[in-house]
Amino acid sequence: MGASVFIAGPTASGKSAVALEVAQRLNGEIISVDSMQVYRGLDLGTAKPTAEERARVLHHLIDILELTESFDAARFVACTKTHIKKIDRPIFCGGTGLYFSAWHEGLGEAPQANATVRAELEALDLETLIAELLEHDPATHTTIDRQNRRRVVRAVEVIRLTGKPFSEQRAEWTGQVPPNFFLLERDRKGLRQRIDARVDAMFAAGLVAETCSLRSALEGNPVAQQALGYRQVIGHLNDEQGLPETIALVKSRTWQFARRQMTWFRKLHGAHTLTVPANEPAGETARRMIEQLT
Repeated sequence: MGASVFIAGPTASGKSAVALEVAQRLNGEIISVDSMQVYRGLDLGTAKPTAEERARVLHHLIDILELTESFDAARFVACTKTHIKKIDRPIFCGGTGLYFSAWHEGLGEAPQANATVRAELEALDLETLIAELLEHDPATHTTIDRQNRRRVVRAVEVIRLTGKPFSEQRAEWTGQVPPNFFLLERDRKGLRQRIDARVDAMFAAGLVAETCSLRSALEGNPVAQQALGYRQVIGHLNDEQGLPETIALVKSRTWQFARRQMTWFRKLHGAHTLTVPANEPAGETARRMIEQLT
């Protein structure tokens, strides 16, 4: 097996296109490091690789679950261990930092999900959950995305199960990455323009119709319904805001998410940062990346 290559970066940074080029040139296969692309049906909103792209390079951990199923870092690690045995040159690509950390440094001491406790927490409103998190773990309360109900529920669940702050469960993670870990960066103005263009393209391609077809399943899955785009469109379908306002909201939320990703990835130690000029083709970025492989 050739050495693994890891390609990370914020949403819309172009990492998928670069990974495709790298995989083709190295005869590799792509392992998706994305918490939402695992779900069948979530195509437009997750910017899932097209059928043509998947025909060019074999992709793993995409379309492996129904919306009725759950997926987390532990399952990502288990699935990856199964697939990686059969891959000559794995190319990890995605923006879910937690999954990269889980793969490199383990899952920490955090316990597996508990169905009884999880059900109790799911019955509470978000404000109550956030108040409990603040009381028992101010550090996590400060850093967590408090609008992401799934993450708040998980943090409170771990606190209840262990009696310790959720932040302590991750204390042993050093942020040290292995060789051949690349972080793609673009200037903020350019990245935001790319995000806006992507969101416009998603709606033009039929994101509202896709959400309508998946609505009942999405509303029954607290993990999947957190996917950017879908939850805002559901709000639109519930007459919370008009379509132009929904599109603007998705752009804003996606930009906020990208900023959190950038903050998280910049804490990594040992990553090769590749600054990508606005008009650089993915093939050229891939060439520069391959030159730095060890």
